[in-house]
Amino acid sequence: MVAKIKSGKSLIGALNYNENKVKQGKAYLINAVGYAKDTEKLSFNDKLFRLTDLAGMNQRAKTNTVHISLNFPNGENLSDEKLNDIVKDYLFGVGFQTQPYLVYRHEDAGHPHIHIVTTNIKRDGERISLHYLGQNESEKTRKAIEIKYNLIKADDQPKQKPNLKADVSGAEYGKTETKRVITNILGYTLRAYKFTSVPELNAVLQQYNIQADRGSKDSRMYAHEGLVYWILDKQGNKVGVPVKASNIYGKPTLKTLDEKFRLNEQLRKPFKADLIKMLDNVLSKPQTKKSFQYKLRENGVLAILRQNDEGRLYGVTFIDQKNKAVFNGSDLGKEYSANSLAAKFLPEPQIRTTIQAQHQVADLPSNNDELLDILLSPEREDLAALNKFKKKKRKGLNL
Repeated sequence: MVAKIKSGKSLIGALNYNENKVKQGKAYLINAVGYAKDTEKLSFNDKLFRLTDLAGMNQRAKTNTVHISLNFPNGENLSDEKLNDIVKDYLFGVGFQTQPYLVYRHEDAGHPHIHIVTTNIKRDGERISLHYLGQNESEKTRKAIEIKYNLIKADDQPKQKPNLKADVSGAEYGKTETKRVITNILGYTLRAYKFTSVPELNAVLQQYNIQADRGSKDSRMYAHEGLVYWILDKQGNKVGVPVKASNIYGKPTLKTLDEKFRLNEQLRKPFKADLIKMLDNVLSKPQTKKSFQYKLRENGVLAILRQNDEGRLYGVTFIDQKNKAVFNGSDLGKEYSANSLAAKFLPEPQIRTTIQAQHQVADLPSNNDELLDILLSPEREDLAALNKFKKKKRKGLNL
């Protein structure tokens, strides 16, 4: 069993996440403890207000939401009754035995798992400390539960080896076990591609709906050089629960990647000149952003252009799919950096609307009457047909 604890300050956000899964048929509520009504009779507001009423007892607390997931390996099919017993023991072990909570069984991933929504604010306004909760109380409780319920021990599970012979396709959350699909994709990309930084690695991984994440620069994970891997949805948003790099076969941690970055710096060098030659050939003719990407794609090169909300180009990465070599634009030369390319690109052509086209036709000079007749002939036919219909209608009404 693997326990993951998330804390925050949006109880409605945590509840909405699970309730939306219920609406999609991907989860269902299996227990509600500390509520006045039976589980099946609870409305959304009943579920929410019980928790927010408690959270309101401490207005100074920056964190009042606790969202826990308990994850089990494939093959460990537990009944709702046993899962509720496990949740009760787990919450007792981490000091939440007096708190109301909701338990959702999820069926949207390749492995059995449940989500628990609760608050760390007690009835008297006291706050349950979450400091090192995951490393200390949670780990001790998890191991005790594994023994009590004869569960498959997380520490005894072998690291999943990547299936290097299988065809690697994009990850789809819920279709295959998260850890397995991330392991397979990383096993292929780390072996095949030559990248020299985390952003370059992500340029490759995002083709497969995966992202390596160091966390925000002010986060504890970033400070300790931690790394996790996420599955992305079709819009590029993180979904599900991340997997720690240290828990993946081969341990693709930041330290391991740094060693690979230095090696790849040398391995990709033979392919630099040919890529520059190809870029020069494409840029020898005026290009828009889209035509630039299209021309390169025809030659087996993926150009990833990163833009801000205003459409300003601030980064570019090239992936040579044939040689599996990845280059940041500026690594190829100043003229291939985001700023230089942005200055060269033509604006995208505007798509004319019907109204614009009509205005342009109306502005044609009088000596183009013949052309005007041709352009407007379908409209005139429609008008003639409409007038004919009106005459028949009047006749039928004896008007």
